Amino acid sequence: MIGNDFNNILGYLKTLLSFNYFIKSIIAIIILAVIVYGKVKGVKVYDCFVEGAKDGLSICLRIFPYLLAMLVAIAVFRESKALDYFTTLVKPVVQLIGLPPELVPLVLVKPLSGSGALGVLSDILIKYGADSYIGRLSSVIMGTTETIFYTLTVYFGAVHIKKIRHTLWAAVLADMTAIIMAILLTRMMF
Repeated sequence: MIGNDFNNILGYLKTLLSFNYFIKSIIAIIILAVIVYGKVKGVKVYDCFVEGAKDGLSICLRIFPYLLAMLVAIAVFRESKALDYFTTLVKPVVQLIGLPPELVPLVLVKPLSGSGALGVLSDILIKYGADSYIGRLSSVIMGTTETIFYTLTVYFGAVHIKKIRHTLWAAVLADMTAIIMAILLTRMMF
């Protein structure tokens, strides 16, 4: 009986290890599958890769000025303490909808920059803890909102779109909806 249990455990471990090996090599498997599929279809895979890399570099060069401008604007906004003054100003309003005032910097920075918002989130989690209500709500807000202005600036700028029409308002409305739903769901779940 003990021998059967040992064999069952050993078989389970072998399966687990082989699956773990598969998971670790999934990227290599996908790349190999793409190469094999391209060769079967008669595509010059290496030439296509080189052309794609050239296009990627040219896109990076076109996007860079917009990206730099956005990053400088965010740095100036944070370092000038304008964010702190704005947080104090809107504190009564955000408390009405149930948003802790401590999360106002995250809500304001996230539409501008994902990396800036990640820094704000890190500060919040260090100060209040990941398992606190504020920590959980900030994590949900971080995951459900979008970097609106960054996306509009970089991507619309890269393809030379000057008039964004209704995109900005739709994106802001979607972000506000995400924040309100984050508040409601975090209260319900935690």
